[in-house]
Amino acid sequence: MAAFAGSALAEAPLRSLRPPPRGPVPTPAISNAASQARNAPTTDALIAQAQLGGNIGFAVADAKTGLILESKSPELALPPASVTKAVTAVYGFDALGMDHAFATQIAVTGPISGGKVQGDLILLGMGDPTLDTDSLAAMAQDLKAKGVTGVTGRFYVYGGRLPYVKTIDPQQPDHVGYSPAVSGLNLNYNRVHFQWTRSENGYQVAMDGRSERYRPTVKMAKMQIVNRDLPTYTYRESSGGVDEWTVARGALGNGGARWLPVRHPDLYAGDVFQALARVHGVVLPDPQPMRGTPRGTPIVQHNSKTLSTISKQMLLWSTNLTAEVIGMSASRARGQNVGSLTASAQAMSAWMKAGLGAESASFTDHSGLSDKSRISAQDMVSMLVQMKPGGALHQHMKSVTPKDSEGRNDPNAAHRIEAKTGTLNFVSSLAGYATAPDGNVLSFAVFTGDMARRNALSKAERERPQGGRAWTGRSRWLQHQLINRWVSVYGA
Repeated sequence: MAAFAGSALAEAPLRSLRPPPRGPVPTPAISNAASQARNAPTTDALIAQAQLGGNIGFAVADAKTGLILESKSPELALPPASVTKAVTAVYGFDALGMDHAFATQIAVTGPISGGKVQGDLILLGMGDPTLDTDSLAAMAQDLKAKGVTGVTGRFYVYGGRLPYVKTIDPQQPDHVGYSPAVSGLNLNYNRVHFQWTRSENGYQVAMDGRSERYRPTVKMAKMQIVNRDLPTYTYRESSGGVDEWTVARGALGNGGARWLPVRHPDLYAGDVFQALARVHGVVLPDPQPMRGTPRGTPIVQHNSKTLSTISKQMLLWSTNLTAEVIGMSASRARGQNVGSLTASAQAMSAWMKAGLGAESASFTDHSGLSDKSRISAQDMVSMLVQMKPGGALHQHMKSVTPKDSEGRNDPNAAHRIEAKTGTLNFVSSLAGYATAPDGNVLSFAVFTGDMARRNALSKAERERPQGGRAWTGRSRWLQHQLINRWVSVYGA
């Protein structure tokens, strides 16, 4: 297990969080007569009513014994979408420990004399996926409290703690905020805020790294309004590392705002920190990316919340950047050669095969944003069983409101669901734990995907494809009707 430097970074647990994998369990035959006796529709009837097309794979097991109760194509490996994040959370717990915290530091290469650092100042990222503008503002204030008003050398930003990833999934449209860059230095989930307002003289635009308290303007992202209707956005990277965007005038209306992805997260964090430092009386030169291993003495440090808290938020909000940082940090802690996101995802696949017996596991990222990842419902359920009902993963999953037979939310349902959802265009998944009214817990995974329909989409169509929302609605209806059936038939 690789050690992490810095007092704020907890060591990995000495004992694995994973119980030993269970052996294969026979699947009992379930008669339609028994199902009908409990007024539960058959799985075939539910699938036919959903009218999804494509492939469907599911499995449900007694969460305590691992006994498979019902399944369809359980060994078929399908894209798990954001259900991948449940695997990533366990991977992170196992490699880093749930008390692990990510540090962000300010280091200097010389002494402080006359208010100035006699040398360089470095903003050093150690992978915190939750670093925000308010946190940087607090670090700037702490720097001022150290008596610093400037530097004689340069202002460096370092994100090399983790491999640089330009975009999580290159197949996504350039402007979607859920596929940003990833590095060891991340800010505001690596998204920049674009706002436009209309006036008599045209439009006013602003690009900033805002928070509830601050709105620092950034220089590394620029927006130009162009007289056209489509495409809505275009992106290109300038030679100076500036994210240059254009937006169609015809799409702006009277005003609005959205978050756009950042492709140079280290420079983004440097821009914001430079502006915040100036507010606190610390004048810094423009940030420069640091190549190679940073050298210096840390004088300010910000610590993230624990991995337990971060993972719970990740599973609730399904933040892709958080998943990629946790996954790559876990691979690094395990001593893997993590030269890219793909290499780290392959390391997680190997870990799941070796430790959890998941032979179908084949991941290309840690978030599930790519549709190239694969896992079977059977292997997903096996992991859920091995992590145990009421165990670490179960405690971190979000509560999902059950749906009635019409697909409407049913907050008064007698059963509970703690699970992870996953959604891509024409891919939908749900996996987790369902607790029946009598307290019996079931582990389940439902994967659906119409890959032919998804593959037919152009890159521009992937943000809001025609028919995509209706298809997802039908898939979610099926997932919940299967759970309704299972808690009725197998709840006791």
